[in-house]
Amino acid sequence: MTNVQPGTDLLRLRNLRVNFAGAMRPAVQGVDLTMRRGEIRALVGESGSGKTMLARALVDLLPAGAEIDADIATFDGVDLLASQNARRALRGRSIGFIFQEPLSSLNPTLRVGIQLSEALAAHRGRRIAACRDEAVAMLHRVKLPAPEDCLQRYPHELSGGMRQRVMIAAALITRPALVIADEPTTALDLIVQHEVLQLLRSASREVGSAVLLITHDLSVVADIADQVTVMQHGLAVEDAPAETLLSRPQHPYTKRLLDAVFRVAETPRARVDGAKLLAVDSLVVALRGRKHAPILNNVTLDIDQGETLAVIGESGSGKTTLSRAVCGLVAPISGTVRLDGATIEAACRSGDIQLVFQDPFGSLDPRMTIGDTICEGLRVRGGRAKPGAAEAALTQVGLDPALARRLPHQLSGGQRQRVGIARAVIVRPRLLVADEPVSALDLTVQKEILDLLRRLQRELGFACLFVSHDLGVVEHVADRVCVLLQGNVVEIGPRSAVFGTPVHPYTRSLIEATPLVQASAGGGFAIERRSVAATVESAVCFDPRHHTGQRPAYRTLRDDHLVATLAT
Repeated sequence: MTNVQPGTDLLRLRNLRVNFAGAMRPAVQGVDLTMRRGEIRALVGESGSGKTMLARALVDLLPAGAEIDADIATFDGVDLLASQNARRALRGRSIGFIFQEPLSSLNPTLRVGIQLSEALAAHRGRRIAACRDEAVAMLHRVKLPAPEDCLQRYPHELSGGMRQRVMIAAALITRPALVIADEPTTALDLIVQHEVLQLLRSASREVGSAVLLITHDLSVVADIADQVTVMQHGLAVEDAPAETLLSRPQHPYTKRLLDAVFRVAETPRARVDGAKLLAVDSLVVALRGRKHAPILNNVTLDIDQGETLAVIGESGSGKTTLSRAVCGLVAPISGTVRLDGATIEAACRSGDIQLVFQDPFGSLDPRMTIGDTICEGLRVRGGRAKPGAAEAALTQVGLDPALARRLPHQLSGGQRQRVGIARAVIVRPRLLVADEPVSALDLTVQKEILDLLRRLQRELGFACLFVSHDLGVVEHVADRVCVLLQGNVVEIGPRSAVFGTPVHPYTRSLIEATPLVQASAGGGFAIERRSVAATVESAVCFDPRHHTGQRPAYRTLRDDHLVATLAT
């Protein structure tokens, strides 16, 4: 990259428009935006507001049929409207792109090391064989554990958060002048999220590059952004410095986004003796050929009928592997998983267990309409979908019933995630396994979906294994919380106990990394970091299964090796 002067204009857009043939309104309607070198600008808005369309227009990554027009559209002196080749030439070399859905964006047939090296070979003229050290160094920078080992893995062998960090590394490795980060921390736990955001900031400061951050998470905006542009229905409705916008919002839509940040946790459901539905006993899972480094190590837990157990932990801790083992998609080395006494295989065949995937685009058949996708589970199990069943399911999850006739690529990321939820719930499961079910949704929709899941849970009585890295979401939905670290259960107990008096050092670090939202006088909010005092040295947590009489009992979960590692 040529030397740059921070503070000078890098990107200029005047009256940018993105149209699709036959659409009722443009996806982007006359947006003005200027970015300076070294600036970090956040694009904020709900799903379908035009954030991603605006960003993709800069590098010619729009779907077929899109038309781009503007009075001015220049990047570092290059006219973006001159030709498609002009925009494509910038992609990867001068403009790096961190995609929202890493599993769909990474090549499933190539190892991670090859994919990182290809970027350097294509845009910096390096030989692929000579790029290994630089690829390892970049994986170190994005805090990916065991980067040398990760170079040899395929994308499907990594957790969602690990794949996201590979995407970030691939975008930064060519040292672009502009980094477009489309929900770059969606799949990351809070500790790593903060580290990655600081990495983006330091990269911006080191080389004078700009960062265009697309996000629905306003705590991310408060953590990193210099400027904020709020989009609604393709329009830029407010633009201001981050501190000003968050503390004194002006537009009604911005105020509504800020209001959605505040969540009031519901009263946890009390456990009922003899109501156990799911029982996981001494579960051990390892990658093929890696029995000495299990992903899950002797995991034991249970879930009552109608209860929600949330599983939290850092990326790579085994959360997704646990959810897949419960669904019978991963074979354990040892241990058992049973649903109401039956084997998981039998429960899955009957439809009693349903999974909401983390990656909505990768889990939907691109050739099937949304209506057929939602009703597929009913047909597979020998039933017939009633007329209007798909439309009713779409309405339940807050979508327009007319979307039943569309294909997945015609929906936004948030809309596709809600389709995945509708597909799972329509078969009336006894256990719903939700792997980051709202990670792709904006704040205004997140609470609606979570409230929907809670309402359906009360009406239908299904239990829920809820996997999430967002502790704010967990506080809203969980009855009990299980904390995973390096495949080990280090703490488990009622939500109020785990969040109020965490006893394991790692749990305390997670809670302290969770932003605490405070209202401001101007109708906005400010963010502070939580502080949790240590309670006891050993990691213990109240476990109602061992409660007898009036005296509370505790289940010891101490792991001396883990405690010693965290202490140092």
